[in-house]
Amino acid sequence: MKKFSKVISTASAFMMALAMLAGCTDAASSTQTESSGTQTEGSAEAVFKIGAIGPLTGDNAAYGNAVCNAAELAVEEINAAGGINGYKVEYKKEDDETNAEKSVNAYNALKDWGMQILVGSTTSGCSIAVSENTKADNMFQLTPSGSAVDCVKYDNAFRVCFSDPNQGIASAQYISDNNLAKKVGIIYDSSDIYSDGIYQKFVQESEGKNYEIVSAEAFTSDSATDFSVQLQKAKDAGADLVFLPIYYKSAALILTQANTMGYSPIFFGVDGLDGILTVANFDVSLAEGVMLLTPFAADATDDLTVNFVSKYKEKYGEVPNQFAADAYDAVYIIKNAIEKKNVTPDMSVSDICEAIKGAMTEIEVAGVTSSKMTWDASGEPNKEPRAVVIKNGTYVSAQ
Repeated sequence: MKKFSKVISTASAFMMALAMLAGCTDAASSTQTESSGTQTEGSAEAVFKIGAIGPLTGDNAAYGNAVCNAAELAVEEINAAGGINGYKVEYKKEDDETNAEKSVNAYNALKDWGMQILVGSTTSGCSIAVSENTKADNMFQLTPSGSAVDCVKYDNAFRVCFSDPNQGIASAQYISDNNLAKKVGIIYDSSDIYSDGIYQKFVQESEGKNYEIVSAEAFTSDSATDFSVQLQKAKDAGADLVFLPIYYKSAALILTQANTMGYSPIFFGVDGLDGILTVANFDVSLAEGVMLLTPFAADATDDLTVNFVSKYKEKYGEVPNQFAADAYDAVYIIKNAIEKKNVTPDMSVSDICEAIKGAMTEIEVAGVTSSKMTWDASGEPNKEPRAVVIKNGTYVSAQ
């Protein structure tokens, strides 16, 4: 908090107070466009300020909007139930367009707004870039979906989702344990740390499994329009399953081109595939039978999931994906950690961070992405993956 020196003149003090009040009112009106109906910045009542960053526009907007919408929904629920430790929560989101520099700019904008805790960034590269700043500021950062190893390289950064290595390992185990294939082809993006990281661990974990990797073909972000060569090599090698550790837009093109070739293996992906049903002009019937490993199944019947899915659909008009589920859990994880250590919003950003860091290794949270989540000091979550399959244009549990 700023300290102001005493002034001698009563009139001067009065004028200063009026000027400060006007300044606060202007700031509140310009920055609170995304708040969830809570106290404004100029209010004397203390509030927790949680910010979120993701691609709200651009190629990966399905991810960022899911994250920011679900975080907003969780904040609204928490405020309606009385807040955290009796304090309300203010929420603001920023667009980074999946650009690391813009993500840092978004972070700085949120910090200027008064953010105390960050939910984000949504994608790995952006989350890593922003973590350099949260580390310097000692601000607690919880990325819902940044899965690269370096997203949690600092002790103030934790994640909700599985890491890239864990996704690759779990995918290999699931394919083997469920006898999904004899011959596996892989198509991955060698220019992307997310895709390449999962690919590398998948290959390592596949050694000794009951299937054979018969093709592994890469592409790069500047060549992600024609996958005929990669598909033909998998087809010629007899791959009855094609592993796609890639994002949903490229996957939609792959499914479309495979259909024109008359090639119909099982397509198996990870969390980056979530969103494929939202691709413009994509024939969603081509995604029938596509499988992906994810911690969230929207058709689950537990009370937490049913409540989340129904409220999300009512508010945003669509079924939430895994990115939304991770972000929804993220806000409640933060709530649990704050309550564990009796954190109050008048504490400094650094003190809040230190308290939440300590709480993260002590709490156990039941959420929509797992009935039991715990963390160790590395920032990695302990939770069980699930597999879903696309049937009739929706995700359903594969089990």
